[in-house]
Amino acid sequence: MRQVTKYIVCIACLFAATTTVRAESNDVKEIIFAHIGDAYEWHITTWGTTHITIPLPVIAYSKEQGWNFFLSSKLHHGAYKGFWIAQEGKNAGKLVMKDATGVEVRPLDISLTKNATALIINSTIVICLIMGLARWYRKRPVRSVPKGFWGALEMFVMNIQDEVIKPCIGPKYKRYAPYLLTLFFFILINNLMGLIPFFPGGASVTGNIAVTMVLALCTFFIVNLSGNRTYWKEIFWPDIPLWLKAPIPLIPIIEFLGVFTKPFALMIRLFANIMAGHVIIITLTCLIFLTLSMGWAVHSGMTLVSVVMSVFMGGIELLVAYLQALVFTMLSAVFIGLALPEPHHNIKIEKLKTV
Repeated sequence: MRQVTKYIVCIACLFAATTTVRAESNDVKEIIFAHIGDAYEWHITTWGTTHITIPLPVIAYSKEQGWNFFLSSKLHHGAYKGFWIAQEGKNAGKLVMKDATGVEVRPLDISLTKNATALIINSTIVICLIMGLARWYRKRPVRSVPKGFWGALEMFVMNIQDEVIKPCIGPKYKRYAPYLLTLFFFILINNLMGLIPFFPGGASVTGNIAVTMVLALCTFFIVNLSGNRTYWKEIFWPDIPLWLKAPIPLIPIIEFLGVFTKPFALMIRLFANIMAGHVIIITLTCLIFLTLSMGWAVHSGMTLVSVVMSVFMGGIELLVAYLQALVFTMLSAVFIGLALPEPHHNIKIEKLKTV
């Protein structure tokens, strides 16, 4: 019990030390969006009035200056080479410059921001894990069984393949297994790394709708490019009463809209769940600092509540990190399986053969 208590206290202190919250600040909204948003530098912690950050490379192109490469630390004291970070307006938090007419515009910006850097780090971890497991098998006999860490990783791979991909897609599952397994581990690693409150974790990558949109688009294109004739027939001319599809194509319109709403649901589900978890945890942490001026009793009580609830939510988020990766992969496999239906006459023939 003492070890558990020490563990909880250490986690709480570590999170409080690495968060961006300050005792003088009560703008919770600003703190939350600064934590879950993107940035041109990686904030580590704040020590007094000193911000400890890791500057990231800024890569921008403009017609007037061409390509520009410099570290984001050059922007701490204002404009640098005609570029600066906007503090308000529609471009708030983005790199901007002035064009020939003096109007504030955005250059072509391909900078390595916090989320972009986290994507590279997390993708490297995924590649190392999978290649490490493959290397383990190459160095050992065919029937060898990995143990320890590699055994646990193999368990995840086999579980996703045998319990999710294969049942949802059917006989052609091997063609799509590499994509779906990569999808699962990519989302899982990004979710878990986002829960670590210190570098190289803490970036809410899957809580960024641009990232979840790209993942959903990948599934969208794979599903619809893999769809066979039966799949498209069931969308535009389904086997239903004629009055439901002609002269007004009511059901075909609904089915066609479903082609786009399915990936949209994937995108929103992952984004909303991950972002909500980060918002709840940082809000609970803010309670410690917001109650400093309310007296010792109130502050002590809210600190205890904040620590306990933060640790509880941290445990919930670990579960959510796995479940959201599983759900995204499972639904992607289901959509792929629905795009590969067998013709009805073949199904009837197979049933007669079994009889």
